[in-house]
Formats: sequence, C-alpha cells, structure tokens
Amino acid sequence: MSIGRTSHVNVVTLFGFCLEGSKRALIYEYMSNSSLDKFLYSENPKEVLGWERLYEIALGIAHGLQYLHYSCNTRIIHFDIKPQNILLDSDFSPKIADFGLAKLCHTKESKVSMTGGARGTIGFIAPEVHSRTFGVVSTKSDVYSYGMMLLEMVGGRRNVKSIVEKSSEKYFPDWIYDHFSQDEGLQACDVTSETTEIARKMTLIGLWCIQVLPMYRPTITRVLEMFERSLNELDMPPKQNFSLT
Repeated sequence: MSIGRTSHVNVVTLFGFCLEGSKRALIYEYMSNSSLDKFLYSENPKEVLGWERLYEIALGIAHGLQYLHYSCNTRIIHFDIKPQNILLDSDFSPKIADFGLAKLCHTKESKVSMTGGARGTIGFIAPEVHSRTFGVVSTKSDVYSYGMMLLEMVGGRRNVKSIVEKSSEKYFPDWIYDHFSQDEGLQACDVTSETTEIARKMTLIGLWCIQVLPMYRPTITRVLEMFERSLNELDMPPKQNFSLT
C-alpha cells in the first residue's frame, strides 16, 4: 500500500512521478489555494476564511485522517500533520499532503515500532514519539498533531511562537486552556457571539486530542463523533502539564 493507491476527497492525489538522472519529482493534483498556513498566520485569518469555513476544513482533515488510519488496506500514520501540509483546492476543501515521514502498519494494528529520532515538526510531535515512557506510537500520535493544529486554527497563532520569539509569554496550549476554562471567552481569538459555539467546540476537541498520554486521547473516529455532538454534550478535558514536544 502506498500513497499512490490512496483515494479520498481529503487526501491529495498523486498523479505520477518523474525520474531524470539524479532528479526526482512527484506530480500531485494542483491546489489553487496553496496551504492552510498561508491563511492561519495572516493578519486577519478569520476574515479571510471565516469560522464556518475553518470548521469545515477541520472536519475534512479529520475525515482524511480517518481514511488513512482505518480505510486503507494498510494503515498509514502520517507523522507530520500541520497547517503547512494541508492543501486547499479552489473550493477550500482540505487535502492531507506530504507523506515523507509516514509509516505503514498492518490493518489489524494501530501501533508501529520506531527507530531513530523523533518524526515530525516541533510543536506538533506527540510526546510518545519523543519518549516511549508516555506510551506506544500509534494512530493517536496523528491525533495529537491534529489537536495542536485545531488550536492554532482557533487561536490564529503558532503554538511555539511565544517560546521562540518571547520566552516570557505563556505557552500557547496553556494560554488557550486558561482562557477557555476561566470562562473569559475566546474574544482574544476574534470570536463573536455568532461564532462562539464553533470556536468553543473546536477548542474542546483540540484539548482532548493533545492529552499527554495517548490512552486518554480520542481516536480520529471518536473525534468525528465529537464534531457531531452539541457543545453541551462535550466535557472539559483535564489540564495537562504542557511542554514543548
């Protein structure tokens, strides 16, 4: 099983490849709206995309991950889910791209063995990918990355920006958890009364996805079920001892 044999509306389509001497290139479908990060990190991301569209993008990515984790003949764990690897077509439909770090695992299994260093991008790497003391590496490692991306979609800022640029600033997951749990609302995230439910639901789901121990994270199928529920049906997750991973 390879990315060339996958077929899902939320996974980028590989058309072919070129090989000329030492030069190699993969040919993917053209995505006219580039990648999600171009919009998230702009000055006014909510004005460009709107909360409803952000919500649909988040939902589409979850559907793509569910396909990779459960619907392929051989499961695929992506290991690098982040805004830069989410491409957007002309209708802003999201497609998961860049499978350079992906690993395959048998259909009846959800965990993989890891050798070498951690795979992924700082700020999105699940704790167990760094250290097996947190648990086994599995499809839930992608769920962690997805959760971090959800929180970036709500907050409109990079989850490691405060550490890199201004160490006195609160680490992003702590910042968004405290704003949410203290009932201060999400005004700092450009949320209006009309879009509060969307933002709060995305935040709650994101916080569940970034639980430090994978055993407490939902599967991506469970994430999709959470999206279908009303906000009142979703519980607040326990606060984690967040640190950069």
